[in-house]
Amino acid sequence: MTVRAVHRVGERALLVELPGTPEVAALYGWLSERREAGALGTVEELVPAARTLLLDGVADVDAVAALLRTARPTAAGAAPGPPVEVPTVYDGADLAEVAALWGVSVEAAVRIHTEAEYVVAFCGFAPGFGYLTGLPARYEVPRRATPRSSVPAGSVALAGPYTGVYPHPSPGGWQLVGRTVLTLWDADREPPALLAPGTRVRFTAERA
Repeated sequence: MTVRAVHRVGERALLVELPGTPEVAALYGWLSERREAGALGTVEELVPAARTLLLDGVADVDAVAALLRTARPTAAGAAPGPPVEVPTVYDGADLAEVAALWGVSVEAAVRIHTEAEYVVAFCGFAPGFGYLTGLPARYEVPRRATPRSSVPAGSVALAGPYTGVYPHPSPGGWQLVGRTVLTLWDADREPPALLAPGTRVRFTAERA
């Protein structure tokens, strides 16, 4: 893994630039383990994104920056424990189109999506929206040419290499394949996001 750059952000934060999502996930897991073991010093927050990782509330910025420049994690670690199961009714408006892009039947497309094991790489776009990796690269699909003005909460969708679940009604351009009744974001829950970075996820097919 190659750290492209480490930038100081304000007095107590660092922003790490990385080649891509797999490298971010690997560094996030590596740092999470060290923070849990008390080997990182005080770091209040780790915030992964597609190609960057923000460390906020860093007590010893210089020491952690030096550690980051020599970090060599080799594999992404997922959160321990059983995966979060997302019961999904596969009746999305774009399911048939996704199946056609994959060159399979609708039934086979559902099977492909439910057989994969996903990991939340990072969160963004809206509170509780996790970007899940896990589908093989051959199943990447483009965003819709024209985004929808409103996507219902709980919609399970695909775009590029990611699967996501819309936590709230919002505009969106991802391909809709199904829906779930799970609450993805609850401000009164700890943590509020059901699908936090590092969480393993499995989708299960349910009847309408």
